[in-house]
Formats: sequence, C-alpha cells, structure tokens
Amino acid sequence: MTNLYDGGFKSVFREYDIRGRVSSNELNEDSVYRIVEAYARFLQEKNIDRAVLGYDNRECSPGFSGAAASALVSMGIHVIDIGLCVTPTVYYAQYLYKCEGAVMITASHNPNGWSGLKLSKGYSKTLEPDDIRKVFDYTIQPNAKSGAKPIEKSGELLRTHTEANAWPSYIDAIVTRIKMGPYKPRVVLDAGNGGAGLFVYEIFQQLGCVTFQLNCDPDIDYPHYFPNPSDVGSRKRMKEMVTHPYIHADVGLSFDGDGDRLGVVNENGDDIWSDTILAVLSKQLLQKKPNATIVYDVKCSQVVQDIITQNSGVPVMCKTGHSYIKAKMHELGADLAGERSGHFFFGGDDYYGFDDALFAAAKLVEYLSHAGKSISKIIKDLPQYVTSPEIKAHCPDEEKYLVIDEIVNVLKKEYPGKVNDINGARVQFDYGWGLIRASSNLPELVLIFEADTAEHMMQIRSVFRRVTEPYQSIAKEWENDV
Repeated sequence: MTNLYDGGFKSVFREYDIRGRVSSNELNEDSVYRIVEAYARFLQEKNIDRAVLGYDNRECSPGFSGAAASALVSMGIHVIDIGLCVTPTVYYAQYLYKCEGAVMITASHNPNGWSGLKLSKGYSKTLEPDDIRKVFDYTIQPNAKSGAKPIEKSGELLRTHTEANAWPSYIDAIVTRIKMGPYKPRVVLDAGNGGAGLFVYEIFQQLGCVTFQLNCDPDIDYPHYFPNPSDVGSRKRMKEMVTHPYIHADVGLSFDGDGDRLGVVNENGDDIWSDTILAVLSKQLLQKKPNATIVYDVKCSQVVQDIITQNSGVPVMCKTGHSYIKAKMHELGADLAGERSGHFFFGGDDYYGFDDALFAAAKLVEYLSHAGKSISKIIKDLPQYVTSPEIKAHCPDEEKYLVIDEIVNVLKKEYPGKVNDINGARVQFDYGWGLIRASSNLPELVLIFEADTAEHMMQIRSVFRRVTEPYQSIAKEWENDV
C-alpha cells in the first residue's frame, strides 16, 4: 500500500495536474483510488455531481481508470466512462454529457512507466495550483471517505456508472467546424502508437485529404518512441515519409500520447516549432476577427507577438501550463492561445477553449487548403529568428524550484529591468532572449534561446551556461542542446 505521508508521494502533485511513476510508492491502483476519492470531495464542495472519465494508451491505464471509477461512484458522483481516448475528447464530453467534473488518466507526453491524472472543475477549466494542493490535503487526511457525505438527489444517492462512446460526436464537432478550400492537402499523421491513432485518420479522410498513417496502431509497448512532439529525434521517420517521392506530402502532423499536443514538419521535412504554428493560426484568426486577444506562453518566439501586433491583435504573455492558459483565456475572453510545447486552444466562435491537437491540426490544414502556397513559403513570409529546440537539463523535483528562484535573482541583478519572471526568467537582450524555467511535469529545467543570428543565439546560451554552472543539482549535459 502506498505511504501517503511519504515525502516522495507529494511530488506527484504538480502545478496543474498529477504525474508520477507507476510504482508502489507513487501511482498505483490504491493511490489513484485515494486521489480520486479526494477529488470527489473537491467536486462536492462545488456542488458538482457528474464527471467524465477517460484514459490513455498505457498498460496501467485501464486498471487506474477502474480505481478512479470506483472512487467516484463510492462518493456519489455519476460517472460517464468513455474509455480509451485522448484528453480533448474528455473535455469535449463534458459539454456533450453536461458534466463539470472530469478525470483523464494520463501522463501526457511523459515516457512509459509514468501515469497521472488531469482533473477538471468546470467546462474547459482544469485544476490550478491551489486546487491541486487541496486535493493533496484531502488525500492524506485519515478517514477521508468517512468524513465526506455523498451528494444526495431526490433522496437517493447518485451511485451510477455509465459507459458511453463520445468519439463519433467529437469527430463531427471537429469536421463540421472546418471549411476546406479548393486544395486538399496531402498529410502524414504520426500518432506514435498512442490513443490519437485510433481516430485521427478518420478526421482527415472526412476533410478530403490524401492521408498517410505512421504508427497509428495503439501499442502499449511503444516500440519506436513514446509520442512527444517536442522530441525532434522522434520525427525522423515522419520526415522520411513526408519527403518520400511517392508521397510528397504537404505537411506532417504528430501527436503526443494523449492527443493534446501537436508537432509539425513542412513539405521538405523541416521542423516547425509550435510557436511558429501559433503565429500562422493567429494570422488566420485575425484575418476574420481583427482586435482578437491571443494568449501565448513565456516559451514562445518573438514572432508570435510580431504577427499578432502586425495584424491588429492583442498579444498577452502567460505562464506555461494548460491550466494557466485556459484560466487566462476565460479571464480575457481570448479567441486563441498556444504554447511552445504544442498545446493550442481555440475559443470564441471557433471552439470550446480547451487544448486540442486534433482540432489544431485540422485548422492548420484548413489554412493550407486556402493559402495557395506551401507551408514553408507561408512561414518564410513571417519575421525570421534563430531559435533553439526546447532544451532540458535534469534537476531533481525537490530542488528545481529553489534553484530557479536563485537563478532568477542572479539574472535580475545582472540584467536589471530585462527579466520577465512570471515563469522562471525570460531575459531580453538587444538581439534576442533566453529563458530558463522549471518543468512542471518532470525533474528538469527547460531552456530556450532565440536571436536574430545563430551567433547571437549562442552568446545568449553562454550566459545561461554560466549562471547554471555553480549548481551541482543541474546536469552538465543538456538534452536537445544546440
């Protein structure tokens, strides 16, 4: 049985979701039951008595889903169980079945051997840090179950568990919102053997695209790589398919393990970072809705702000994290948002305001179908910067935030007035910027550098190399480094 009072267990409660290793002292069926039981108490406080439940394509997920369903039902929450799916389908099913609660069993792009939970507190609203802390407190309280009273309705306890299939309605919700132009792009779809592979092909077939599948058969062993669009190494096979002389695709689209993050390569097999795609989607939106507010995270390229302001939009920078972005969109009534990591959020008249890689991919293909030119030419017309990949430096979970706080103070002293500290430190230089922040999901720091030239980008990198060097807890070898 999991020791809920162990300091290591607390580490699975992260900034805006729950993630940990599948093990006896982190996540297992017992601890998932206790966490979801605590979440049910959280829902009761908000008078929420219905919740959607789904899970991703991992070996542990069906068992964890069963534990979650038992916990919800035992607390009087009506469960709509949609089974194996992607996270956006769970969010969509909240609207479809009128459920403000939702549990998605997933560790998103974290590697095999991990699991987690994404938890909702309303339509297109997921738990934020204070909410996560409350669920943690409820989880470790003794006799949590006996201390809560199940919700009553018409004098009877709501102890129901209904299985449902949300996929047909979800696919229809995407396809009917896309207005394709005269050209139907040729697309390669890489699901990395995750859940998105079950249905993404059908979406693009219905849109009239010539569609090629890569790793679209779900496989819990993930024989090639775990689906993570930020991992440039995993795109090698997709690039080969896009540029194959018998395929000549217009674009390659890859999806993470739970379908809420998108990766893109152009017709030449070149990587396109997701913030550049956000710039393209911003231009698409602002052509029909000038003055729209668009939210982007601190990791995004300067090109995003450039395009938004050049096209009469309102740019708003936000902390990284799907919960923060959704909360900011609701606060501002924003029509579009995105993150460098590949999360895209469509609101306003377009969609529901949650992150959905399948819908974002369809919107990009819609843009290409009207553009009359290749995606590489579209991007060539944007302001050009030299940008690093998303670089990772291992740093233990229990130390990473303290280390970042110290580094932020060092950089503020060295570059007064040049440091945006809403999420780590984003330092502005005359010729570019650099960022260092703690990952919310993994024991690592994230770094990104951007400048007007490759030489200037490397100069910025050297600044961050210098300020991180004194910390023994930060790995000296950086993954994805330039």
